[in-house]
Amino acid sequence: MPHKITLTGSATGPLREYDRYVAFDMREKGSPSAPKGLKKSTFISYTVFVAKKAFNKTGLTKKSIMHEKILIQGEPTLDIPIDECPGEIGVICFQITVLPNKKDKEDNEPNDKKEAKQEASAAQQEVAATKQAEKPVTTSQPAANEEKKAEKVQAEVKETPVQEKKVEPQKKQITNQPKGTQDLLSFDEIIVPEEFLKTRPNPQKTQKVIDFVKRTGRLDEPLTIEKGSNILKDGYRRYIVAKTVKMDKVPVMYEYQKS
Repeated sequence: MPHKITLTGSATGPLREYDRYVAFDMREKGSPSAPKGLKKSTFISYTVFVAKKAFNKTGLTKKSIMHEKILIQGEPTLDIPIDECPGEIGVICFQITVLPNKKDKEDNEPNDKKEAKQEASAAQQEVAATKQAEKPVTTSQPAANEEKKAEKVQAEVKETPVQEKKVEPQKKQITNQPKGTQDLLSFDEIIVPEEFLKTRPNPQKTQKVIDFVKRTGRLDEPLTIEKGSNILKDGYRRYIVAKTVKMDKVPVMYEYQKS
């Protein structure tokens, strides 16, 4: 059974185009603990071979591949001629993914959390100011107990709108998704089993899903995810389509583990 290999990084050399595939070089750090007597390898160079169709779907170009961080999953091979494979190890790629930069994640992060925190802190300041203003100089014990109850009621009334504002955006997002959607997850949260990665969904059925997404702006069905582990159970075709059209998040429904 062939070994699986995963690489992350950017291309270290220019993109080379062939008839049905493209190739580029990458490198990663070698083993930190080499056997005694052998020199430690600082870097290992790889030459990656990707089918043109798979490469074009990523949106990468000759210039951008030198700057974008990418994830490669494939199988090592030693059967490529040396003139086409200058790297120490050749890798036949069966999945290539463009990884988001940290700056992009910060820029694309919604402002709901920031606004909710600001509203919550403002509500807390108002409650604290109310407590200080309503504190009497000398009060009997029964009167003090009544004031404490009134303060609790005021705090609950002021905190309730903040909680409702947090929930409202989530409800709007889920209602615009396909029937049965229970949550929205990013691609980094979903774990795709190896048996899915080895399969190639029917191109005609995949194109139908792509046409549906372009027409409606959403998937036709949610992905089925195992609750807790976030392992993909069903919907690999829709997962690929969502990644191809660069959706931010995908709708999912949970499947609970059998006890």
